[in-house]
Amino acid sequence: MTTPLLEVRNLHAGYGPTEVLHGLDFSLEEGHITALLGANGAGKTTTLRAICGMVQASGDVLFDGQRITGKATEDITRLGVAHVPDGRGTFTDLTTEENLRLGAYARRDRSAASLAQDYERMYTLFPILKERRHQQAGTLSGGQQQMLAVARALMLHPRLLLLDEPSFGLAPLVVKDIFEVMRDINATQQVSILLVEQNAAMALKLAGSAHLLETGRIVRSGRSTDLMNDDAVRRAYLGY
Repeated sequence: MTTPLLEVRNLHAGYGPTEVLHGLDFSLEEGHITALLGANGAGKTTTLRAICGMVQASGDVLFDGQRITGKATEDITRLGVAHVPDGRGTFTDLTTEENLRLGAYARRDRSAASLAQDYERMYTLFPILKERRHQQAGTLSGGQQQMLAVARALMLHPRLLLLDEPSFGLAPLVVKDIFEVMRDINATQQVSILLVEQNAAMALKLAGSAHLLETGRIVRSGRSTDLMNDDAVRRAYLGY
């Protein structure tokens, strides 16, 4: 029996005295895409932050069989966990290429040749970033900043990519491009993805499995195709 790449057991997390997650249990197999769905305030973002060590948490989070609960965020990153937060988190005063260089900071191989190769790889995935490579990130459009945030995370050479609302506030064509890149890197580079997304229909088309959160608890789990065909899920999250 193979060990899941990510395993979450009885995860509790919150902010100060307020508990947001009430004992989550789920896992993600290597090379798979899993979606976390739910309404605003369900605990989706807090789940990603708890995995990264960014909020108070108890329970067990295991990455490739190693317990990472309680580890510093930078140590979790060095293991190969990249996080694209909501709001994109680009360094607005730095150029596009300087943002990409920061994405590689925690990895072992940061040679000039390796970085140059990866810049070109990111520019192949997102051609507009090559055109804007010397431009301040804060002057990019919202869609370009989201592309940069994803590309910066990929500069880490992650095994697991945590994506928080990548479609938020973006035009449909830009969202389509970003989701196509996610599908490509999963298929060609075997990057596992845990996706938090309000657009449930798009998330279920991309992911192989999904978990539905309500008020800090997982209330449904299953294959994406099964959830898409579930009447209650369709009415509540897919609008038909």
